Amino acid sequence: DVQLQASGGGLVQAGGSLRLSCVTSGFTFDDYAIGWYRQAPGKDREGVSCISASASMPYYYDSVKGRFTMSRDNAKNTVYLQMNNLEPEDTAVYYCAADIKCYGVDMMDYWGKGTQVTVSS
Repeated sequence: DVQLQASGGGLVQAGGSLRLSCVTSGFTFDDYAIGWYRQAPGKDREGVSCISASASMPYYYDSVKGRFTMSRDNAKNTVYLQMNNLEPEDTAVYYCAADIKCYGVDMMDYWGKGTQVTVSS
């Protein structure tokens, strides 16, 4: 009964911004790490960012460092991904996932349905 639902995707031009949300239920949110992952057409799934249950500074994968910011709101059982200076290479389906700690690609235990982000040039 663990559920995670990503939302907030859409179409944006290069250089623009989007804010994604991941609303969760069915587990003790405060005890879990939440990560963002994405998959572009013809490519393997890759990591975006992850934040621990302790809400320490999030980890960012190289491709998004300096452009994306992740945060969590324990009162709402929700995490966010603020994406700035978007590039066409950011086009992908974005997924949120949960586990006790932040792990690498495809190693998180619980996954939600993704939201499409499309960046035009």
